[in-house]
Formats: sequence, C-alpha cells, structure tokens
Amino acid sequence: MTEGHRFATPPILITGMSGGGLNSAAKVLEDKGYYVAHNLPPKILVELLELCAAEDSPVDKVAVLTDVRTRMFPGSLGEALTILRERGMEPTILFMDARDDILISRFDSVRRTHPLQGDGTLHDGIKREREAVAAIKEQADIVIDSSNLSVHDLRRTIEASFGSMERDRQHIVVESFGFKHGAPRDADLMIDVRFLPNPYWVPELRQYRGVDKPVSDYVLSRPAAGEFIDKFMDMLNSTLAGYRHEGKNYITVAVGCTGGHHRSVAIAKEIGRRLAENPDLEVNVLHRDIERH
Repeated sequence: MTEGHRFATPPILITGMSGGGLNSAAKVLEDKGYYVAHNLPPKILVELLELCAAEDSPVDKVAVLTDVRTRMFPGSLGEALTILRERGMEPTILFMDARDDILISRFDSVRRTHPLQGDGTLHDGIKREREAVAAIKEQADIVIDSSNLSVHDLRRTIEASFGSMERDRQHIVVESFGFKHGAPRDADLMIDVRFLPNPYWVPELRQYRGVDKPVSDYVLSRPAAGEFIDKFMDMLNSTLAGYRHEGKNYITVAVGCTGGHHRSVAIAKEIGRRLAENPDLEVNVLHRDIERH
C-alpha cells in the first residue's frame, strides 16, 4: 500500500452479474460510510485507489463497482487486480450473482436489454456475461447469490458478510434457511438439520421461532443436536487454518431445515455463539427465512 497511508478497511471491489444486485450492494456500503465509485475502467480503478491511498487522501473507506460494461475500455480487470496486489493494495472482491431465470425475470420487469445481448436473446446475453466474469468469480472473496433474497434480506446479508472488516480476523457468516425456499448457492459449507424433531409439530411451540428460548431449549436439548454440533464444530475448527492458508478469509456456513423457522435457526445461533468465543474470528448470524411462510 502507498507509504504514509493505510485504509481503515480493505478497499472493496463490487462486481458480478448484471441484475445480480450490484447497485444494492453499493448502496449498503455507502450507508456504511464508504466512498463508492461506479463503473470505472480498469486503468482508472488503479488510479483511484492510488489517490485514495495517498497520505493526504480524505478517503479511508473506498469501494468500486465495476460491471461488464467496462470491458469496452483498454486493459482488463484481472490486469488491474495484479497491479493493485503488486502495489500492496489487496481489494476484497464481492461478487453478486443470481440464477439465470431470476436475472431474466428482473430484466423483463424493468424492460431492459442485457448489455451483452446484442441481436440475440436475453438468455444469450446472460450466457456471454457468465463466460466473461467466470475468472473474476473464481478470485472472489465473497459470493452472494441474491436469487432468494428480498431487498431487506440482501442488505442484511451484505452487512453480515463484511462486519467490521478487520484484516487480521477471519469472517464467518452463519446463515439459517429453509430448504422449501431454496438452498443458498453461495455457501462454503452446508448442513441439514432436518433429522432433528421439528418444534412445528409441538402446538405450544409452533408460534415461536428458533431465536426464542422455548424453541431453542427444545431443539438444543435433543441429545442428537448436542452431539451433532460438537462434531461439526470440531470439523469446522480443523478447517479454519487451511482456509486462511489458501487466502479464504470469508466463510459462509448455511444451516437448513424445512421452513427456516425453528431447527436451523436454533442450531445456527448456537454455532455462531460457539464460534464467537474465538477472538480470531468475526462472526455474524443471519436468519434468511425466519419471517417467511
């Protein structure tokens, strides 16, 4: 990084599929105090971060949104990232994604054409873009699939993914979900707790959720639950050093049950509690489907 100045948090590069939620991510980061620049060509991206890293820069938190439209300019995003890394500025890459059918629906709803559609169909444009961004997705620190997320869910997911952004800590998001609403495609680890007794079938518990003590006590008091969590924690803790060695400091653990109301919520909350005891981790717990029916 440029001598004489350190960013308060690592710079963030927002990229991904058109219609995947890039602008929503930018708005969340702006609300968190980031200076956000939109659609900069790769060469200008490098110049901007150099300016922000200068000793007299008024900016200490910066994010840059770049989408497929910047491909018309000379240079590539990959080349820009190589230059930034050589200069000691390692950006955190946030890749926003969604299923093809969801992207098509979003483009149809606003009556827009895809930037790479040309004379072809909307599906053709999405296919071309997937091929164009495949390499940068492989390098991404955080991949968020917005297919099953409302605007409010997406905001919570982005906020949970970044937390305080301390460089020397691993960031873990523990996310509960319901399989009937679709499994998250951006999870690094996924566990299924549908083998546990379902509080939904206990009349006096049905109205509560896994964050409520009656349900949490019911779920966690099952012998199988305690044994499962103990073994999962052993497995997860044994992988953290390997993840760090491979440069992966952002990890998402997804915990699923049928509806995402009871079992997965209680288990995710307990896993998050145990992880938070480790001072080297920043842990956020997110309940994706807790309000869904």
